[in-house]
Amino acid sequence: MVQKKIFENRKFVVSAIVIAAGLIFVLRLFYVQLINEKYVLSATNNVLRYEVQYPARGLVLDRNGELLVYNEAAYDLMVVPRLVKNPDTTEFCSLLDLSCEEFRKRLQKARSYSMHKPSIFVEQVSKEQYGFIEERLYKYPGFFVQSRTLRKYPRPSAAHTLGYIGEVSPAEIEANPYYKSADYIGKSGIEKSYESTLRGKKGLRISMVDVFNRVKGRYMEGRYDSASIAGTDLYITIDANLQAYGEQLMANKKGSIVAIEPATGEILALISSPSYDPNLLIGRVRSKNYNLLSTDTLVPLFNRALLAMYPPGSTFKLVDALVGLQEGVISPSTEFQCAGVGALPIRCSHNHYSPLQLIESIEQSCNPYYWSVFKAIIDNPAYGSTRRAYEKWRQYLLAFNLGKTFNTDLLVERGGNVPEPEYYDKYFGKNVWRSMTIRSLSIGQGELLVTPLQLANLSAIIANRGFYYDPHIGKAIVKNGVRTPLEFIRHNTMVEPRHFEPVAEGMRRVYAGSHGTARYYAHDSITMGGKTGTVQNPHGENHSIFIAFAPVENPKIAIAVVVENAGYGSTYAAPIATLMMMKYLLGDFKSPWC
Repeated sequence: MVQKKIFENRKFVVSAIVIAAGLIFVLRLFYVQLINEKYVLSATNNVLRYEVQYPARGLVLDRNGELLVYNEAAYDLMVVPRLVKNPDTTEFCSLLDLSCEEFRKRLQKARSYSMHKPSIFVEQVSKEQYGFIEERLYKYPGFFVQSRTLRKYPRPSAAHTLGYIGEVSPAEIEANPYYKSADYIGKSGIEKSYESTLRGKKGLRISMVDVFNRVKGRYMEGRYDSASIAGTDLYITIDANLQAYGEQLMANKKGSIVAIEPATGEILALISSPSYDPNLLIGRVRSKNYNLLSTDTLVPLFNRALLAMYPPGSTFKLVDALVGLQEGVISPSTEFQCAGVGALPIRCSHNHYSPLQLIESIEQSCNPYYWSVFKAIIDNPAYGSTRRAYEKWRQYLLAFNLGKTFNTDLLVERGGNVPEPEYYDKYFGKNVWRSMTIRSLSIGQGELLVTPLQLANLSAIIANRGFYYDPHIGKAIVKNGVRTPLEFIRHNTMVEPRHFEPVAEGMRRVYAGSHGTARYYAHDSITMGGKTGTVQNPHGENHSIFIAFAPVENPKIAIAVVVENAGYGSTYAAPIATLMMMKYLLGDFKSPWC
């Protein structure tokens, strides 16, 4: 009995030893496969290297299929600090054009990140350097080359729209587990707004590497590898030729151009000037060039088309006309007197015949006429108070998407400003302010602020006689050969379509009328409608603004042009807008003014 018990105890001891040994092997396997996840020392003294296979990002093409962004092979030199064994830093630095001090800093940064996991040592090595370096990497254990692609731009154009990519930040990694250190992500423009479409899906390759850092083959013949999946191609709404032409017209000027296809809301051109060549923000020179651009006093990185805000000036008279017509306080035949440059409380910019009806007031851009329209709206007895009438007027503006952003694929955007009544309560006192107090709003000055994008959309609304689609850049995606158009929302304003006809006719007279402020730029074969704006600027010369659309009968393009510190709207903005419309509608043409 005692002997049987001894044997049973031995059985438990042996079992415990076997279980303990098994646990040791399991724990070691766990460490080898998971903790030390990038490199594994095998029984044959080979190392398993886990390499991420980065997908090619999707191509970007313009509305006509012209290639705007493509990929070019590039390479990152990676390092696993644990495996670095006293390299000849002098020779190694000469291969990479680094100083020894820079080598030590980069290696220390990699060690701070992880001793076991690979990180980028030198990013975006060119094809030429790669071939030279690869032949000598066997001398430097712990270093290997990771292939990826760089974005390239056939045209030095549309930088603000296309955007750029850069290495993912810790905050971006924390926000999205898809990304790991050394991944790239869209940082601005369509690269950012369509990141999930363009990026594709990462793959994995496991290779066996000997002690001399040479690849000996695929682990298990690639059984555990996974292929990367290229990103989806993206067609955008931009017309590359029109974009380049607009950038040429805005050379050596500060300002912007936004052109929209009214029927769809597709942005045909989005120009911010000064701009930069998008090829400056790729490769190893990206950080250096970004610092230079960000400290440039002309602020070329600032997207004026979406972020700059200006008073709309006389272009805003069109909105007051439409609100007045819808509210019934005026009709197309309503006449108001104008005393010219001596008019009070708002003077006119010039002397002209008087009185004027609505269409003539747009042609002449008469300030006192629109003070009378605004006063009729705000003092409308149907609302019982200035405040309630103002709130209704403000609702009309918000329906035109003034004072708020569009929230489409234009990620960086400002909404301008349409003051709430509380703003005037604060400065003038509740129930104290009247139409006279805020009269500057009648001619698009004062606290009103709009962006060039909003001005272009205003022109599109009038071209459409009362509706608009959210302005956007994405047109269609192409996956597995199937093209899928992107869809955006249609919005109706609070103004009935019939009220847009006299306003559109007034804009036509701006070109075609004997007193039109853009009459010198009329074209025989295209009927155009426009409106000049001269915006007061307390910091220097006035800003030149113009909005337009064409053809008037069946609009294909609506446009807004802002040229800062250029004076009257008819001086610079009007001819630029006219040339842009002619370029889009006629293709190659000879300028009638040259």
